[in-house]
Amino acid sequence: MTDTNRRDLFKGAAVTGLAAAATPAFAQGKAPLADPQTRFTSAPFPEQRQKWPALQRDMRPVPDCGEATYRGSGRLAGRKALVTGGDSGIGRAAVIAFAREGADVAINYYPTEEPDAQDVAKLLRAEGRKVVLIPGDLTDAKFCTDLIARANRELGGLDILVNNAAYQQSKASIAEISAEQFDRTMKTNVYAMFHLCKAAIPLMKPGASIINTGSVNSVDPGEELLDYATTKGAILIFTKGLAKQLGKKGIRVNMVAPGPVWTPLQVAGGQLSGTMGEFGQKTPLGRAGQPAELASLFVTLAETGTSFTSGSAFAATGGSGVL
Repeated sequence: MTDTNRRDLFKGAAVTGLAAAATPAFAQGKAPLADPQTRFTSAPFPEQRQKWPALQRDMRPVPDCGEATYRGSGRLAGRKALVTGGDSGIGRAAVIAFAREGADVAINYYPTEEPDAQDVAKLLRAEGRKVVLIPGDLTDAKFCTDLIARANRELGGLDILVNNAAYQQSKASIAEISAEQFDRTMKTNVYAMFHLCKAAIPLMKPGASIINTGSVNSVDPGEELLDYATTKGAILIFTKGLAKQLGKKGIRVNMVAPGPVWTPLQVAGGQLSGTMGEFGQKTPLGRAGQPAELASLFVTLAETGTSFTSGSAFAATGGSGVL
């Protein structure tokens, strides 16, 4: 056999071997289609109540925040993120996704939500991620400032701020909304966002990202959520205005706008008594969303790949087409 024939033989064998090795990898990498109508339960949720702010671990069914399903690929490696309301619901889904994408994460939550916070921290720490727990009341302006300072100190920087924590109480009429409820809703949903952003911006570098959790109520207010919807409208405008200010600093600001998503907000007064079974049933997909279905939106808005996206709102409303 000539040298040329040997080279051709070895070349052919190498190509055949690569093809054989690649075939299983491609096969294993196939992502099966999932019908969004049936990916998660469409069964009506049972009527249930918990004292505010409620615990996710005690809900029936327990919300799916991606604990067993979210798989990261290093999209946020080395980033430092603070997520308010990160112990449960949508905030928890963002925390899990951020951590599995390589970020170190600080979680803020109301002190009585400690069991939920410990649950998610235990999960992620077992996976080798850094998780800092910082309980506290966001209606306290000083705490908001201290929260940013502590997160920055314990994480070694701050690249991502997610303003997600919210207060929601359903009332059929404005006559039923007390001044105390209105004040608490405003302070939790709007004032805290203002204080946190104001404290965080001087610490953030070009490429950093602020992500606010708005709502379908930002543009289509539910009549039983007058005060809550008012704050969500404010969050939309705040997001757009702050994005204009921070463009010259290289900091992006965007908003995720959920529709009906199964979180502790709903069982802690977020739905009128007797209506839990109706929650999410009227969406075009025929069901409420699960927090896990929003996780990728937060990751996408935090990563560099969306560097030209700022001042925008991204809906996850089950097909309502409102935003």
